[in-house]
Amino acid sequence: MKTLRQVLNTIIVFLFMAISVRAADDINIERMATCQDSWFEWKNDPSKLENLAKYIMSNFVEKENSAFLVPKSEISAFGLKVVQLFPGSIGMAVGFSAIVEADFKTTRASLEKRLNKSFKKCETGDNMLTCELEIGEKKTILLLAEEDGKIVNTLFGCFYYYEK
Repeated sequence: MKTLRQVLNTIIVFLFMAISVRAADDINIERMATCQDSWFEWKNDPSKLENLAKYIMSNFVEKENSAFLVPKSEISAFGLKVVQLFPGSIGMAVGFSAIVEADFKTTRASLEKRLNKSFKKCETGDNMLTCELEIGEKKTILLLAEEDGKIVNTLFGCFYYYEK
């Protein structure tokens, strides 16, 4: 019969293995999608742009006839599963964004917690929920999801205003 210590050690080992199996959040996506790093600002630094391109090409694949990339393996950002990546745009604007497999409320709470900032400018319209958080000159983090909640995915990312 196993001793209590042996049982506890076994449980600790299984817990450690379970935690290790969970995919770590991708710091590249997190930093780019929250304007901490910016290909827009790197245009005069070819090495940073090249490193970003290598990272994207090694971790994502382009789907035929689509405007987005999908992860080659499971990738998460802010604790949320990334399902699509838009490395050069956020919808029709210039930026960097990702779609995560999470509803608007969960995505918003996750970003606010990790950024230690709140989205204060939020709107509802055209069946869409949006929130913006300006974090620098011409740099804004945007959240976007369908209002009716039929699609449980949320887009978040950094976008750059050309003029304000």
